[in-house]
Amino acid sequence: MPIAAMKLMESIWATQLMRLGGYRKWEELADSVFGVTMRHAFAIVLHLVFVVCLGLPLFWKMCRFCTQRPESSVLKPTRSKKLQLGVMHKVALVSCISLSVLYILLGIWSPLYWWLKEWPKDFGAEGEYVFQAMAWAIISGYAYYSLTKEINERFPLLLRMWWMLSLILYAFFLFLNIQEFKQRKRITLSIVVEILALFISAFLSYASFFDKTVEGSLTQSIEEPLLNTIPENSENPKPKVTPYATASFLSRMSFSWMKPLLDVGHEKVLDIDDVPQVADFHKANHVYHKFRNQLDAKGNGASAFTIAKMVVFIVQKDLLFTAFLAVMNSCSSYVGPYFIDNFVQCLSGKEQFASEGIVLACAFLLAKVVESLSQRHLFFKAVHIGIRVKAALTAAIYKKVFMISCQSREKHTSGEIINYMSVDAQRIGEFSRYVHDIWIAPLQVLLALVILYQHLGLAFLSGVATTVLLMMVNFPLGKMQKEYNIKIMEAKDKRLKATSEILRNMKILKLQAWETRFLLKLETLRKEECNWLKKIFFGLAGILFFFWGAPAFVSVVTFGTCAITGVPLTTGRILSALATFRILQEPIYRLPDLISMIAQTRVSLDRIAEFLQQEELQPDTVKQVSKDLTEMAIEIQEGAFSWDPAARSPTIRGLDVQVNRGMRVAVCGTVGSGKSSLLSCILGEIPKISGSVKISGTKAYVSQSPWIQSGKIKDNILFGREWEKTRYESVLQACAFKKDLELFPYGDQTEIGERGINLSGGQKQRIQIARALYQDADIYLFDDPFSAVDAHTGTHIFRECLLHILGSKTVIYVTHQVEFLYAADLILVMRDGEITQAGKYEDILQSRTDFEELVGAHQKALKSVDAMENSEYFSSQVLIEGQSTGNTTSVKDVNNQKLQTQDSGQKSKEVKDLESKTHSEKEIDEGVKSSQLVQQEEKEKGRVSMWVYWSYITSAYKGALIPIILLTHTAFQLLEIGSSYWMAWATPLTEDQKPPVSKPLLILVYMTLALCSALFILVRTILLCLSGFKSAKQLFSDMHSCIFRAPMSFFDTTPTGRILNRASADQRTVDQVIPFQLGGVAFSLIQLLGIVAVMSQVAWQVFIMFIPVLAICIWYQQYYLVTSRELSRLVGVSKAPIIQHFAESISGAITIRSFDQESRFMKTNLHLIDGLSRPSFHMSGAMEWLCFRLDLLSNLVFVFSMVLLLCLPESVVNPSIAGLGITYGLNLNLTQTWVIWSLCNLENNMISVERMVQYSRIPSEPPLVIENSRPSSCWPSRGTIDITDLQVRYGPHLPLVLRGISCIFPGGKKVGIVGRTGCGKSTLIQSLFRIVDPVGGRIAIDGIDILTIGLHDLRSRISIIPQDPTMFEGSIRNNLDPLGDYSDDEIWKALEKCQLGEVVRGKEEKLDSPVTENGENWSVGQRQLVCLGRVLLKKSRILVLDEATASVDTATDGLIQQTIRNQFSDCTVITIAHRIPSVCDSDLVLVLSDGNIAEYDSPTKLLENKSSAFAKLVSEYTIRGSNIEGK
Repeated sequence: MPIAAMKLMESIWATQLMRLGGYRKWEELADSVFGVTMRHAFAIVLHLVFVVCLGLPLFWKMCRFCTQRPESSVLKPTRSKKLQLGVMHKVALVSCISLSVLYILLGIWSPLYWWLKEWPKDFGAEGEYVFQAMAWAIISGYAYYSLTKEINERFPLLLRMWWMLSLILYAFFLFLNIQEFKQRKRITLSIVVEILALFISAFLSYASFFDKTVEGSLTQSIEEPLLNTIPENSENPKPKVTPYATASFLSRMSFSWMKPLLDVGHEKVLDIDDVPQVADFHKANHVYHKFRNQLDAKGNGASAFTIAKMVVFIVQKDLLFTAFLAVMNSCSSYVGPYFIDNFVQCLSGKEQFASEGIVLACAFLLAKVVESLSQRHLFFKAVHIGIRVKAALTAAIYKKVFMISCQSREKHTSGEIINYMSVDAQRIGEFSRYVHDIWIAPLQVLLALVILYQHLGLAFLSGVATTVLLMMVNFPLGKMQKEYNIKIMEAKDKRLKATSEILRNMKILKLQAWETRFLLKLETLRKEECNWLKKIFFGLAGILFFFWGAPAFVSVVTFGTCAITGVPLTTGRILSALATFRILQEPIYRLPDLISMIAQTRVSLDRIAEFLQQEELQPDTVKQVSKDLTEMAIEIQEGAFSWDPAARSPTIRGLDVQVNRGMRVAVCGTVGSGKSSLLSCILGEIPKISGSVKISGTKAYVSQSPWIQSGKIKDNILFGREWEKTRYESVLQACAFKKDLELFPYGDQTEIGERGINLSGGQKQRIQIARALYQDADIYLFDDPFSAVDAHTGTHIFRECLLHILGSKTVIYVTHQVEFLYAADLILVMRDGEITQAGKYEDILQSRTDFEELVGAHQKALKSVDAMENSEYFSSQVLIEGQSTGNTTSVKDVNNQKLQTQDSGQKSKEVKDLESKTHSEKEIDEGVKSSQLVQQEEKEKGRVSMWVYWSYITSAYKGALIPIILLTHTAFQLLEIGSSYWMAWATPLTEDQKPPVSKPLLILVYMTLALCSALFILVRTILLCLSGFKSAKQLFSDMHSCIFRAPMSFFDTTPTGRILNRASADQRTVDQVIPFQLGGVAFSLIQLLGIVAVMSQVAWQVFIMFIPVLAICIWYQQYYLVTSRELSRLVGVSKAPIIQHFAESISGAITIRSFDQESRFMKTNLHLIDGLSRPSFHMSGAMEWLCFRLDLLSNLVFVFSMVLLLCLPESVVNPSIAGLGITYGLNLNLTQTWVIWSLCNLENNMISVERMVQYSRIPSEPPLVIENSRPSSCWPSRGTIDITDLQVRYGPHLPLVLRGISCIFPGGKKVGIVGRTGCGKSTLIQSLFRIVDPVGGRIAIDGIDILTIGLHDLRSRISIIPQDPTMFEGSIRNNLDPLGDYSDDEIWKALEKCQLGEVVRGKEEKLDSPVTENGENWSVGQRQLVCLGRVLLKKSRILVLDEATASVDTATDGLIQQTIRNQFSDCTVITIAHRIPSVCDSDLVLVLSDGNIAEYDSPTKLLENKSSAFAKLVSEYTIRGSNIEGK
């Protein structure tokens, strides 16, 4: 730029002097003013003045520093860490020192060279070199002293002024040297030195104004006075906000506000705490409320178009600003094609005015700078808009989750809702980068046609017609893309829904050995998705072929029309047209992406709008009444409610209930009678058909299926309330949870896994109860709270919680335990959705109806326990049967084993105590985080490994297609350059010259080259799509196969959100982004090499500038990449908590609403969204920081090449080829920037591959089948289970759960396992199924060690009814027989046996009756009965019942127990139950305590010893069942 300015100034001065006295006077004046001697004298004087002005102050400061006495540093700021200069400061210092050394060497070399050659000595040059060396040496010292000793954050003002002055000075000297070169036709050493000095001074000028920070912030020394006041908020400092919010205009323009974060990222691996918060106007809370206000005004009638208008409203200012930038970018991009003809004519010596070349160079440079600035800020603002739009939509979807009605909720599974947030909202946000292309593309086409008209006349009309034809093709292409995207999103929804359901229920899949079959189901869904993906890929291949060839097609038609109509084709016109077509290629090239994005965005808008339009909960279902106006806590009058309002019969009908404040109301009834629905009526969850519901006061709710948040136990109990020690301790005591906390490694700070995976059923239930108690509500609703706890704990909770702490509260509790009904002020007996009886216990007991049946079943169970206590025959009979079956186990043997186990357990405990004492408190505190069950998500560090790239490339046909793809694109590039070269060579410079070839031959050759290049593009695109498609399929298969084979511990410690994030967002990146980005990197690099090759053919001297600029670009790219890579990883890591929070909130929506906690959860969601926006925002800023600098450097190369062409003699330069070089050079900045940007963006996106590959290397479970160790088809024949010294822990950092237990379960016997909650009952069962492999000991079934056989051979031969009943979305038939192995008759028989036959026959669809997500349209009791039906169909020799009947009433439990006795009479049945009658019916009872065997014998033998643990459990149950009021 300074050279161009001086050139223009010279032209102006020359013109004026010629008017005054002719050109001779100007030459004389120039020689006198700008002669060599005058130049040296001027430089010496200037440097001498600077040496004096800067040297004396530096000398004075150094003297003061050396002689001054050390002062007190009490109030002096010192660096908190070792001084570290910023990278720009280091480079600036090195540059100054380099210039000083350079001039010293020149000062030595110059006289030596002249002396050897015996040339006349020029002492002026030597003096200039000496003074320049002195000046730059002093500059180096002054700069270093200022930054290190004075601790300034910026270079001194005098120094910065000199650097700016030196930039102008060296530009002026270079101009004089170029004038000398024109005369001598020889490049001198001075020119090279001046070019290098100009570069360094330009960099120093940039560093002086745009870089102002050094690393190591200023803090107070540790020697500060002790009385210094500490700010009140020092413990909770205000989070740092992005520097963008307070950046100056120049800092925003140049993206220099990103420099501090880039410096931090260069020094250390970035963590989320290092990334500043986004500004308030970018936060989710701000944009969501603007969006919400618009949405509320529209109600539920918001269509996709309305949603789009709302999105535009919240970002309208930014949209207008980006529209302005888009216009500026488009207009400036056409300056080059408009003036290229003038430049070619200028090179041929036909200037229209003096210094036209310099003026054109200045115009080109200005246009390029405007283009770069507008493009960079256009992209940056587009990302801003996308972040804000995604935040608003994500928050709106989350809010809708708490408002949607139950019937609408059944239409949208949690997987679909998560997909709306993670895919659809993301896609709409990404459309911000394409939104202006809709109208800017026609503008660019119009500008192109104007230029074509100017150069080609009316022949441009053929180009217009061709372009219109291309645009018309958009409509069918857009329609096709939209249809394909709708289909692929539907297929993706199905797959993610199935994936989410499978991940939630992975434990039951492994227990039942179903994981292989469900993996096949998932792969089938993926195959359907891939079918649409393939159509999109190959449809896109055709589109890319068509539009890559479109510019050549337009140019062939246009040039052909010119040849036919006689329009003269000159080199300038051809090059101008080619440059125009090349720029026109961008909007046409982006057209397929635009069509695809419009189609995808439209689909996403429709999906989100359809979800936001869903019916919401009726706000008037429950009416809140002030406590001052009524004594009633709950009042329901003539209530009729139905989960399906269209059903003929309401779910709950004829409901008239009045509950006074302080009453205890019990609700009982058989399975499916409507007890839980009654509570839902009070909560307002079930649609109201008629009647009214009024409540007075706050409420708390405990659901039948525990809902636990992942996080600390303490946070789950507090649930948003402030911690009060007294209340907290009393709640823990009432819930009998203190002892459990002692067993946890970190007490109430222990992390709970997703869905409470590391808690027993009883512990989850008690945390729920504690959460409700801590809220101190007015009304408490308990849905069967005692089903998952043992008799002792249940009694304790009932007395301490319901009768003591909640003694003055209104309590409604659903229960199947009849023994807890005595204390109720009112009992409601339900049947078929109606209250059949209501009153006190004694009153309704005498009515001899449904209630009597429930009580009778309970009394029958009590009598069986009493009979067992008094029976001696039972014990002896067990022993006789055990001996007759060949078992060597006797009561004596068992007792011996028990004693040995107790001894080993005692020894184990002593060792544990000794080990715990060896650890210091500090070590324990430091180990809390590392030893928690759920750890922070692992992320790689540093560069993406080349192995990841290699894994991706070779995943498709071993990488065989990659060389072919590169060769085809190289051929395309050569043909494309060849066609342009042909047109430039084969056309005359002017109309007067004779063309080298005829017009038909000119067009024929060009058309042939264009068609061949288009053919190569077609082959390349098809192969690229094929390779990308195959890689996506392979990575999906590898990751999911590895996940399904992962041990259960992986799912215990990995939140579902992390896996779903890889299966959704990362898979989408691999499917639709990476193939084209990887190809784009290679293609743009080949294109860049082609441009440089063309430019170097014109003037090889361009390498003088290109090579150092390329080196600087690579350095910038490497400097940027360190930070960008970690920011990209942080983006990936920050997505998982949002997905996890979404999933937890969806499953716990009823609980959250019942506690009125929607606003708190909404706040958490907004905070998590902001957590994702932070790295996303700064990643885009870092990208534009890099691109801005690359643009400036590439513009410098382009202008240098133009100036070089202007300076070279006319005999050296071929104007036609030079014009071709400039034509290609117009795209140099874009191509060079695109190469670097693509490389960085590819590495950022390759992190998705890295994350998927990471989950493809998960340690696997033992083999499913071991071929050389397979049991016989009839194994197990007896079902004898021999357990020897079994030791189990859930992780290497966790304590033992089972501590060396030894016992034998005889084949064909019924074994009951009892013990307090958390004693290890379920762990023992998991060991039997090898869900957890023992760390010591063994389990043998019929003499075969289960560790020696495959997992499927083991698990498929054992049946289990798990503690948490599981149903899959689908039908009753699919849930009973997922593998399709049984006939309908067999299924109906199983339903009859499990007491569900009548219920299923009563439904219209029979066996095809629908089951919604998680089986939510079936009661928990019915779900447990379905699980019973599965094992009845399977008929295994070993059956495990893990709290199988906890959620059914006593009468149904009795029928189930009878069914099990009849159907599994000759099988080994292991029962874990808290209901004592279920265990007392067993042949043997195993009592566990803290992971050890407390007792093991027949029930009768154990009951003979009144002090035994089992006898105490039976006694507690008997006393509780007989009279609970004896409290």
